[in-house]
Formats: sequence, C-alpha cells, structure tokens
Amino acid sequence: MNRELDFQHRQAAHCESGVAASLVSHIGIPLSEPMAFGIGGGLFFGYFPFIRLNGLPLVTYRVAVGRIIKRLTQNLGLGTWQRTFRHPAQAMAALDDLLAQGVPVGLQTGVFWLPYFPKAYRFHFNGHNLVVYGKRGDDYLISDPVFPGPVTCPAEDLQRARFAAGALAPKGRMYGLNPLAAKPDFRTGIKAGLQVVVRGMLQPFPLTGVRGIRFLARRLKRWPQRLGPAKAELHLGHVVRMQEEIGTGGGGFRFLYADFLREAGELLRHDPLAAVGRDLTVAGDRWRDFAVMAARICKGRPAAGDDYQALADGLEQCAALEEQFFRRLRTLLGTLP
Repeated sequence: MNRELDFQHRQAAHCESGVAASLVSHIGIPLSEPMAFGIGGGLFFGYFPFIRLNGLPLVTYRVAVGRIIKRLTQNLGLGTWQRTFRHPAQAMAALDDLLAQGVPVGLQTGVFWLPYFPKAYRFHFNGHNLVVYGKRGDDYLISDPVFPGPVTCPAEDLQRARFAAGALAPKGRMYGLNPLAAKPDFRTGIKAGLQVVVRGMLQPFPLTGVRGIRFLARRLKRWPQRLGPAKAELHLGHVVRMQEEIGTGGGGFRFLYADFLREAGELLRHDPLAAVGRDLTVAGDRWRDFAVMAARICKGRPAAGDDYQALADGLEQCAALEEQFFRRLRTLLGTLP
C-alpha cells in the first residue's frame, strides 16, 4: 500500500494537545495548541501514592490520557470516533482501511517501542499520541508532534507500540474526527474548559489540585528518612520527569495554559482574562526553580541550602500562588461575556 494524505505536520509542546489541534485544524477549524489544551481542560495536578507508574507513585500535571481530546471535541460540539482492539492484526487492518479512505488517524502508543525516538528518550510510557497520515510500502507516515518534521515507522514497530503492555495500555486505540457539521461555538467551549480546570484545581479532594501539591510537599520532605537517600532521589527524579518531560512545555503545562488564557481573552475581547495568564507564569517559574534544585540533588551536586525541606517549601509556595490564581480565575469566569 502506498498512500499519503494531505496532512499538515505541526510541532507542539505536548503530544495530545498537539494531535488534537492538528486534527481539528485538518477538518477546517484553525486551532492552536494552547487553545486545544485549554478548551480541552488539560491542566490538572494529582499525586496518587497508591497508583504506580513504572513502580513509582503516580504524579500528574494534566488530566488522564485521552481526556483532552474528549473534552475539546465535546466543548466545541465536534463529532468523534474511537476504537480499541483485542487483536493486533485487526487493529492494523482497520488503520490501513481508514488511510485508504483518506482519513488521518490518531493513535495512542507506547513510547518505548517507537524506533524513531532516540534511545535516550525511550521509556515505558503508554500515553503517547501521534497521527498516522499515510503508508509507503511497509512504513507508516507519522506526524508526531514532539518532532520538528514527519517521521516514518515500520509496521511491526508501530503494531508493538499500539499494543504495549503495562499501565495505560493503549489496546490498539485509534481515534479521529467526523467531518464538520456546524461551526463550533468557541465562546461556550472556552467557558466550559475554564470551569473544569478551576474546579479541578480548587476541589477539596486532598490528593488533587492545590491540596494535592501541598500533600506532595508534606510527603516529599520525609522521603530521605522514610525511603533512604537512593530511593528518595528516584522518587524525586520521577516527579521532575513528569513535570518537565511528560509535562512538556515546562513547569507542568503552566506556560502553555497561560498562552491559552491570552488567546481566549483576545478572542472574547476580555482584557482581564488575556492578562491573568501572566500570574500563572510566576507559578510556572517557581515550578522550574523546584525542578532545577531537585536535579542538583539527584545528580549529587546540591548547592548551599538545597535539601528536601527547601524543596517542600518551594512546593508550598507553588500551591499558595496557584490557589490565589485559580480563585481569581474563578471570579473572572463570572464576568465573561
């Protein structure tokens, strides 16, 4: 099979929001990645010590895999479809059928099995999203938003990535958008996206949102005594990796979300909303300060004053800044046109 669709590749900060923006733009609705992330209600925080990812407690700076695309399409009133499979051969045949029909296909995959990733960047994370837009012989043509240009992947490797085992196993999941039936209502979509993020960051559940950040701070400062130095550094490195690598764009998506607020405020002609994102970048800077200190500790090169108590104090500062920010954003919600 040789088929290449007319699909525009765009590099993005994050895989799911990048795929979402590209798929929506492909059906005739120009959409930036920050708008996809924001309308999709992507920003979140959660620390779940009883859920393990690669043997370490789950810490997340975004909503669950697949939820950004689901919320984005729901909030904009777009039709979507998705399928999962039990048999790899059936999943690959279904992918080929859609390509033959001229349909670009979003896939959830395991990063470790994608050979176009440099070896240093391959690890067992099964929530990576990409778009397949064609096939040339035995190689699939892929728009992977974390790369500057399109890439190719042999069929055998792509099949393995689609059926990677472990946490967040994709089970061959593929998805896409239906043809545009009506012009989407961005005003309603923006409000819905804002509401879900504000609610998630200020909710009373102790493991999520602002309270979840404070919960992590309390746990983190006791790690050296509870876990020992080596395991404490392993846990700390995991928190930073989820923030700066999985939470691509830096600061656990804070800068990406600030861009959404600016774009949304301009679209709605609401100056306070367009300006408020600057306050969130302050919190994003504090998250980066935390990551830099944590990296020094993990590498055995701490500066004066670098320790787990200082890290915990930094997280408490992040929590305070974000609580103030999201309370202000909740107030602004009531003034949107």
